[in-house]
Amino acid sequence: MKNMRGLISRPSPYPVRETADRLEAILKGKGIRVFARIDQAAEAAAAGLTMLAMELLIFGNPKGGTPVMLADPEAGIDLPLKALVWQDSKGKAWLAMNDPAYIQERFGLSDALIKPLAVATELLLAAIGAG
Repeated sequence: MKNMRGLISRPSPYPVRETADRLEAILKGKGIRVFARIDQAAEAAAAGLTMLAMELLIFGNPKGGTPVMLADPEAGIDLPLKALVWQDSKGKAWLAMNDPAYIQERFGLSDALIKPLAVATELLLAAIGAG
């Protein structure tokens, strides 16, 4: 487990693609829209570069994110939320996202505003069986 200010990062017992699939299914099952899923390793390969497996999911719910951006438009830099799934050099898959508490602190948001975003952490952990 890595500890980086503002980032929640946990190892996954599943390969990258399966972890991303699990997270996407959980998000959609909760009515959270997945705006994009980017296979960054495939994009690197298309540019003639090689990198280990890495996928980025961009997701959210306007009912939760819009009030945050109305309170502070600069919060739009962190919204919609993102989850990064990648493979490290030892073959281990990882899942990471911005910590909603960090977003709250960064933009001086109330507990009520951040609460809908904090649910994402629970979903992230559920995707790797740690919820």
